[in-house]
Amino acid sequence: MLHLLILLLMLTTEPKPEPEIIDTKNKEEVTLGAGCFWCVEAIFQRVKGVLHVEAGYSGGTVENPTYEQVCTGNTGHAEVIRLEFDPTIVSFETILEVFWHTHDPKTLNRQGADVGTQYRSVIFYHDDKQKKIAEESKQRTQASGLWDDPIVTEISPLINYYKAENYHQNYFNNNPNAGYCSIVIAPKIAKFKKDFPHLLKE
Repeated sequence: MLHLLILLLMLTTEPKPEPEIIDTKNKEEVTLGAGCFWCVEAIFQRVKGVLHVEAGYSGGTVENPTYEQVCTGNTGHAEVIRLEFDPTIVSFETILEVFWHTHDPKTLNRQGADVGTQYRSVIFYHDDKQKKIAEESKQRTQASGLWDDPIVTEISPLINYYKAENYHQNYFNNNPNAGYCSIVIAPKIAKFKKDFPHLLKE
């Protein structure tokens, strides 16, 4: 009985592990559009060094647009993800390498069956450094022969960003068995895992 009491006392007094602390000094942001933001979010959530991914809208003229408004193609916004990453773990160049490999950057305003300016391939750079890296990365990828046709990805300054509605956040993880998720997103994730095993989060 005494041993049981001692064990219970040890269990209740043992310190709990400290929560993981993110060093915000090593945090950068980038905003990318590569078709439906559900797909792009799901891929980058699995990249080592990516701290947070959020679905949103950028590049349009309407303030605080709704999903329904953006879907008309009349607001000028693209479906995008805003991701935070630790550049000491994954570089912006590597982020862009994943970007070029996991969507079709040579189709104007289209990704598969998703058609419209809201699905355009776009890099919204946050500063001049990102602009330079994005332009060089685009040129290097075009010269590599990864894609036969010219890359049409837009590289533009970030002029606005609006977070998408809550039901769009973490969409694939919350709805893995939904039709679009299993038919469209799951194969994209499988390809990413095959092409970039060294970048997968543990």
